[in-house]
Amino acid sequence: MSKVGYALAVLLGCCLTSAAAGETYVPGQKVEKDFRGFVEPFLTRHCVDCHGETLPEGDLTLEGLGPVDEVNADIWTRVWAQVALQEMPPKEEEQPEVIERLQFADWIVDQLTDVLKDKGGFQAQLDPNKGNFVDHNLLFGPLPEGIQLRPTSSPARIWRVTPQEHITRLNELINTEPTYDPRKPGLRTHGDAVPTNHGGELKLYFGVDRITKWQGGTVAYATAVKSVPAVLSSARAHGLENYPDFYTVNSAEATQVLGMADDILRYMAYGPLSIAEPYQISDDTQSVVAKWDGDIRGLPTSLVYSTKVVRPLTPVKDLLEAEEVDEQRLRAAVDYLFEAVTFRPPSKQESEAYLSIAQQSIDKLGKEDGAVLGLSSIFLDRDALFRPELVEYGQPDQYGRVMLQDWELGLAVNHALCYIKPDEQLRTAILAGRMRTQDDVKREVERILADDSIRKPRVLQFFRDYFDYDQGGYICKDTKALADSGAGSGNAHYSAMFDATASTDRLVELILQEDKDVLKRLLTTDKVVATKGDRLYFGTKRSQQEIAASLKKEKEALEAWLQEHPGGKPADFKKKNNVNHKVDYAELSGPQIFARVSRRSFGSGSMQPERILATAPEGERLGILTHPSWLVSHSDAMDNHAIRRGRWIRERLLGGGIPDVPITVDAMLPDEPDHTLRDRMRVTQETYCWTCHRKMDPLGLPFEMFNHAGLHRTTELNQPVDASGVIIDSGDPNLDGKVDNAIDLIEKLAESERVEQVFVRHAFRFWMGRNETLNDAPVLQEAHRAYKENDGSMNALLTSLLTSDAFLYRTRTQPANTP
Repeated sequence: MSKVGYALAVLLGCCLTSAAAGETYVPGQKVEKDFRGFVEPFLTRHCVDCHGETLPEGDLTLEGLGPVDEVNADIWTRVWAQVALQEMPPKEEEQPEVIERLQFADWIVDQLTDVLKDKGGFQAQLDPNKGNFVDHNLLFGPLPEGIQLRPTSSPARIWRVTPQEHITRLNELINTEPTYDPRKPGLRTHGDAVPTNHGGELKLYFGVDRITKWQGGTVAYATAVKSVPAVLSSARAHGLENYPDFYTVNSAEATQVLGMADDILRYMAYGPLSIAEPYQISDDTQSVVAKWDGDIRGLPTSLVYSTKVVRPLTPVKDLLEAEEVDEQRLRAAVDYLFEAVTFRPPSKQESEAYLSIAQQSIDKLGKEDGAVLGLSSIFLDRDALFRPELVEYGQPDQYGRVMLQDWELGLAVNHALCYIKPDEQLRTAILAGRMRTQDDVKREVERILADDSIRKPRVLQFFRDYFDYDQGGYICKDTKALADSGAGSGNAHYSAMFDATASTDRLVELILQEDKDVLKRLLTTDKVVATKGDRLYFGTKRSQQEIAASLKKEKEALEAWLQEHPGGKPADFKKKNNVNHKVDYAELSGPQIFARVSRRSFGSGSMQPERILATAPEGERLGILTHPSWLVSHSDAMDNHAIRRGRWIRERLLGGGIPDVPITVDAMLPDEPDHTLRDRMRVTQETYCWTCHRKMDPLGLPFEMFNHAGLHRTTELNQPVDASGVIIDSGDPNLDGKVDNAIDLIEKLAESERVEQVFVRHAFRFWMGRNETLNDAPVLQEAHRAYKENDGSMNALLTSLLTSDAFLYRTRTQPANTP
């Protein structure tokens, strides 16, 4: 920078500081500043020195950067991320004042939102992965003078129900689930999320509560059963995903919903007769088997259904079985179905509208097809696919906030915990006008949390989304790499990973049941919920020398066996003495418990709920982050994914943020099979990359004490494993420093109050459906206080969040309706 330019920067900087010093900053309020008077001086003072025309840092030049427009929007997005994360200017340089930095970041977001509104919009600041861009110290520490918070609220909005919620809701119409058994609390119970099938797909299956016999195994069974896939689909990725800003329902999905509705309505009326031949419905299974002609595996005719009626019997059945349609039966079917799919009774206007649609359809198509088509329209009602929080009635307070009430508030509470419609007590409270205050919400939340028979799958889903331990079955492994790891091969491995998800689910539930130091215990528990096969996955991968010794021992045993069995075949010996030479199996024992399996049971190859509660091998495992379910979920096809693991630690436990990778970066490690992952990651230490990778790599490399299948190991490529790492710039000086391995890392993190606070931030995002802002600081601090003062109670944390202003109040974007 020239001397004149430097002098100008100092002058402008002084003016800017003086102007900002007496200002009041209100988070969320539009920044009324212009480019020339505010933004350009900021860039000149804090940014251009490193990002000028000559050898700019990161190949990013800001020289001559003008106001935000469609052409330079990507550059401004990168500037926003760097400034919000306090990466720019560098820490060794003079820093802008807190308010100045906040206003600069807000100005960029405002400008990008305006410029890109007709080009798909700017939503980066709404992404849950960008939630940590809000300064943690400002949320949980004292605020500088001049920052004025407003009472918080969330925007008026509608939430699209998730695929899991939608399938579980529809499942209630056609299948009867087991009731809660307090003697076996881990088993699947009415109200639990519908499990995926053997391949990890989410589908609604018809009549599984009546099938008594089938031809073929797992795949044939699953193929033969009538099913429909989740229509409101979204790819389950790492992290939180249920934000209302991100999802809608398109016309193709609406068409699929209509087709699904037709199948459901006919099954509600006729049961298996709507999907099977009459002879298949029999308690004499042999009479049905006698009619099977050849190999019919996978066909609908390969199933036998019991004659016992177990599906819910509803007014829909009464309507379609009646010879004549009368208004009373039709209205009963309309009203029942409306509440079943929207979770609230219809208004008189809604009831009349759908009654008219159904009657017109019957008049044109006849009773059978007309009633089905007419009733199908209810499945497309807005409230069947979305949950509104529009606060269309009620007077706003002085800050423009309106409190949710009645059905909107009751369904918000229900949705926060459950996937099925409100129980009778909550429904009665809503109808009686007792869901209008914070105390009303607290009463119902505490009641539901205390009742084990009321299933709360949303709580478990939070921990799945937060820890990301449920992805292992979806990580496609290279066949050779998997074999070299010592783990099971092919389908056996993927089945083990779905098993592992169910096991971790159960461990989470056991810790939630005790409700003490929940996060710390999840990070440091020595308990594992295990199947028989987990002796392998919790075992240790042997070194090459140990493998050679095991092979030699087997050879000697085989020779001795052949001498004792003249004429015997080596294959017979190996079949009887099946040995995995690559692994020292873990010794796991403990009392039997039952898990709610994460996949639907089909045929002889299905998963089983039986587990044991065992102790993990000492010195090798500590908490969920060392379990195969988490380790494999954060791996790739060939190896560990230390960068992803390190990013998880940085974002989910330390509350740090990582900017998006610029499109100009070739984010690939070299293909060097004879080098360790740590060696291959040397490329991330290049100057341009290391700025971000220094925050991730040293936090992920401690997990190199495990291989990509989740087995413990002490060697890699016949060399001792280097599992050392470093915590840097954590925000907690007590945390920063070297760590020996993953266990050392976890033990340090588990003691940190900052880690607790970051956990609270993620819980806030999940249950509020949005990122936190500075205005939410009091809510976050109160939630953390409730968690801490109640000995790390998740119930106390949830009660605090669900009775907060952020949960109870909405701010309208449109004028209110008149009652």
